[in-house]
Amino acid sequence: MRLNKLVICGVGLIGGSLARALKAAGAVSEVVGVGRTEASLARACELGVIDRAATSMADAVSGADIVLLAAPVAQTPALLAAIRPHLRGETIVTDAGSTKTDAVAAAQEALGDEAWRFVPGHPIAGAELSGVDAAKVDLYRDRRVVVCPQPANRADDVARVRAMWEATGARVSEMTERQHDRVFASVSHLPHVLSYALIAQILEAPDAALKFGFAGGGFRDFTRIAASNPEMWRDICVANRDALLAELDGYVATLGALRQLIDAGDGAGLEAVFARTSQARTDWAKQQEK
Repeated sequence: MRLNKLVICGVGLIGGSLARALKAAGAVSEVVGVGRTEASLARACELGVIDRAATSMADAVSGADIVLLAAPVAQTPALLAAIRPHLRGETIVTDAGSTKTDAVAAAQEALGDEAWRFVPGHPIAGAELSGVDAAKVDLYRDRRVVVCPQPANRADDVARVRAMWEATGARVSEMTERQHDRVFASVSHLPHVLSYALIAQILEAPDAALKFGFAGGGFRDFTRIAASNPEMWRDICVANRDALLAELDGYVATLGALRQLIDAGDGAGLEAVFARTSQARTDWAKQQEK
């Protein structure tokens, strides 16, 4: 698989890492960047992540094989609307957002009869740092990428998106957009909310400085993702609110059950819960090593 021209709208950690990986693999001839600020695009050029910044959306999309939307998900509708007048030939559009139902709806609204070009995707990789300076050539190696093919998509276009991600060393899976949003509300979006919530709780305490001063490895591990991009996670929470609220309700119920055990001094009950979940976490970690 080789792309003649890849356009990245939002050249940060996710888009920048894709560009670095494809360049290293010899899988792309030209990477063109689209961004909100000239400074960020200039930095991407300086680092060699992109070959040039687009002078306009028409310039960006013209002759592109694939256009990747890698900006915060709230920007997806506006980006699709800006791209729509310039789509020609075999150009396809994909995204890297953490929510998919809203992206599909945005594509149908903005692209209309051109919605067949939109192949939704989501690389399951990232870091607490953001921006093009954080981009890594191996970010996607041995990581998962989800593609959510639509009924209107052509099989060859879905295959092109799969091949693009596979060229980075990623493992690609497929699911529906609704399956995707339910799964990631549980294993990605909820953990970020909980991490932010713990920091917020401590910040409100009169002895917050003392607590932070004595926080150790467990606190560091649990709250690492609270350093993630606030704009991105704001958008994700709003975009996937129905699935996320369902997961939050389930988590609150589980906390309530644990609170009752603690209040009752039920050590045996607590140990039973902890033992079952500890084993499940251990089993999951072993699977990740395979």
